[in-house]
Amino acid sequence: MGIRATDQTRARVRAAFDATPRADFLPDAVRHLADGDRPIGIGWDATNSQPSTVARMLELLDVRSGHRVLDVGSGSGWTTALLAHLAGAAGEVIGVERVPELVSFARARLRAAGVHARIEYAVAGVLGLPAHAPFDRILVSADFGRMPETIAAQLADGGRMVAPVAGIMTVVDMHVGTLHRREDDGRYSFVPLRED
Repeated sequence: MGIRATDQTRARVRAAFDATPRADFLPDAVRHLADGDRPIGIGWDATNSQPSTVARMLELLDVRSGHRVLDVGSGSGWTTALLAHLAGAAGEVIGVERVPELVSFARARLRAAGVHARIEYAVAGVLGLPAHAPFDRILVSADFGRMPETIAAQLADGGRMVAPVAGIMTVVDMHVGTLHRREDDGRYSFVPLRED
């Protein structure tokens, strides 16, 4: 049995999905695939993740109104928009992406959707956005192959990170300077998290 999410958290995630159509964050050539529960290639070796996987990650992350949230590997901006819905007007959501073309694409899609969140360019050799830390929640949508401790270190006390680690969805909670790690059920496949 996996990590349990509350009914309230699941309801908030469903509401975010209803308010944030996936098609709005896909390139025109693949928008017709938006309703399928599968990853969709969006160019530059990046994918828009499978909706059921994104929903599970968001349930585990449990974003609340007013949270500061970091979206690592923001891609087309869809997860950033979902996080912004969950964090609400009182929250702050920052995406970070290494592909300049995807940064431009995501920024344009967020503007068009009226979403108040921003996407920053990833800095070569740096994981996450340590200059903007700490964060209440961190979502990592790429697999580093091992625990991305430099990203987890960007959590505020009481904060949480959800990341795939060697194919296993991993929840990391920060309590009084110590990281506590739990693993969810199932295996997942993500593009690799790169530092270059």
